[in-house]
Amino acid sequence: MISSAAGVRALEIAQRFGVETEVFDAASLHLKRQEYDRLIMNSLNRRGISSKSGLVVLAGFDRILSQEFVREFAGRLINIHPALLPAFKGLHAQKQALEFGAKVSGCTVHFVVPEVDAGPIIAQKAVEVEEGDTEESLSERILVEEHRLLPKAIQLFASGRLKIEGPRVLVS
Repeated sequence: MISSAAGVRALEIAQRFGVETEVFDAASLHLKRQEYDRLIMNSLNRRGISSKSGLVVLAGFDRILSQEFVREFAGRLINIHPALLPAFKGLHAQKQALEFGAKVSGCTVHFVVPEVDAGPIIAQKAVEVEEGDTEESLSERILVEEHRLLPKAIQLFASGRLKIEGPRVLVS
């Protein structure tokens, strides 16, 4: 597991289960996007994860990846986003949903493409927006569904059940 920030809970969980971890603290490294992404690509490649094998999963990764990174892992790079794409792309999706007056929000697992939050959709889960919701309360309910949806999407990928056809993902 590679993290862009030290001290995140996912690192503790990964270590508890014996998963190798590495931190490239984006805030302290002060690298250009391509330099930072090359660090991660090199780390992944050393572990046998490449364009031909493995899966790169972005979760809580609030950085836009370079074109080089996205091309290198095309079809093997997925992201979880806290909105029902194609609505509310980018940062602060829950805030966007509330400001828009959406009645339903949720989360989406999708393949990453060069355009932010625009890749073929693997799976989605809706979450109702409740009266009086704040960005924090909506985010908490969406996070619960993200924790359920992402493992399912990873399992579909690992079992070879996903096929990208143009803008769509077919699940067999």
